[in-house]
Amino acid sequence: MIKKIEEFNAEDRIDIKLLENSTFYFYGEVDDESVAKVVKWILYENLSSKETKTLTLYINSTGGDLYQAFALIDVMKHSHHVIRTVAVGSVMSAAFLIFASGDHGHRYASSNASFMCHQFSETTEGKYHDIKATMKENDLCNQKMVDILRKATELPVAKIKSKLLPASDVYLTAHEVVELNVADELF
Repeated sequence: MIKKIEEFNAEDRIDIKLLENSTFYFYGEVDDESVAKVVKWILYENLSSKETKTLTLYINSTGGDLYQAFALIDVMKHSHHVIRTVAVGSVMSAAFLIFASGDHGHRYASSNASFMCHQFSETTEGKYHDIKATMKENDLCNQKMVDILRKATELPVAKIKSKLLPASDVYLTAHEVVELNVADELF
């Protein structure tokens, strides 16, 4: 038996309405579960409609798992639909990269959104070889971040490293992310 929309609870009705309008609200931690939901949504939209349309991804996240962010960014880049990203609340760390990876001309920053970007740094204790392997992985992840931000912003690598990925955390306003071409415009 198929349920009528009125038979769902309020939260489910909201989710259904958003999905009917090709919109997804990504909030909370960037982790296996949250990213899986977004990836499945994008894949579903790509399988459901061959005609190009715009998918809107609202982002409100303080970040989380960088590897999961890389997975989502890869899926976004291989979507035949336009991915519009909209920053609301906080867009930090791994979420910053996801936001920046929206399609050029379709990245919107709300005027009250807070942004933060930083280098990847995983620490380890143990044998010299384990520490050396972790350092190599840190370098590889940071290079991937530079590559993602270079494609997203079209800034020179030196400017990305000085303005977006220096040694310490970088907090930015909505106006600053527009100036650095991380976002296309304010809304």
